[in-house]
Amino acid sequence: MGMGVVIVLGLLGLVIVSILMVVRVMQEYERAVVFRLGRLVGTKGPGPFLIIPIINRVVRVDLRTVTMGVPPQEVITRDNVTVKVDAVVYFKVVNAESAVVEVLDYIAATSQIAQTTLRSVLGTSELDELLSQRERINLRLQQIIDKHTEPWGVKVSTVEIKDVHLPEPMQRAMARQAEAEREKRAKVIHAEGEYQASETLAKAAYVVGTQPAALQLRYLQTLTEIAAEKNSTIIFPLPVDILTGLTERLKKEETESKPAVPVANL
Repeated sequence: MGMGVVIVLGLLGLVIVSILMVVRVMQEYERAVVFRLGRLVGTKGPGPFLIIPIINRVVRVDLRTVTMGVPPQEVITRDNVTVKVDAVVYFKVVNAESAVVEVLDYIAATSQIAQTTLRSVLGTSELDELLSQRERINLRLQQIIDKHTEPWGVKVSTVEIKDVHLPEPMQRAMARQAEAEREKRAKVIHAEGEYQASETLAKAAYVVGTQPAALQLRYLQTLTEIAAEKNSTIIFPLPVDILTGLTERLKKEETESKPAVPVANL
């Protein structure tokens, strides 16, 4: 009785092991590249499928997007500035068979091509372009890397430059340049304000010159402002034209009042 139980249990275990060796299960995000005696059979999954033990070999491939950081690369830009730039690459496998057959390690290969492309593209760009036109450079990097990885069944969706490390002398120079630009804008704004103020004053002078009543209203407004300050002295502004007219009239009266000097006949 005991011997029979042992035999049954042994056979049951052998069946379970055989099933585990024959049956493979792939997740929704996985694919199985199957080889039979070294020859490519095809791709299986997702879900369960059968293989022939020993004869078949299965290679799992993950189809999810991989986020890979590119180590900092020392780059000399076109205007001879040495910077360190790091980036991040987003890619995924779109053809599992090519990712296994065409390249030994598609992740390592993508990392290497990303590093070399980063140095090559940034070496043809100036520092100002690297800082101000990062989106255009990211797109160019993505297109070049994706062109190289396409035969491997790898699709590069996005390349982003994370940070640009500048040397300290260059940082100080850029800070001085930014300060000079701010001072320049401040002076331009001040000059524009002075110009607009001069135009307004010229228009006001024209109105006062053509409308004497406007000058009188301005006098009254000035007196109101002075009275609001509670000053003990009030200054009445008088136009220069009035003083000139009074002076000429006084001179004329003085000339008329002088007696005529008789001229002697010789």
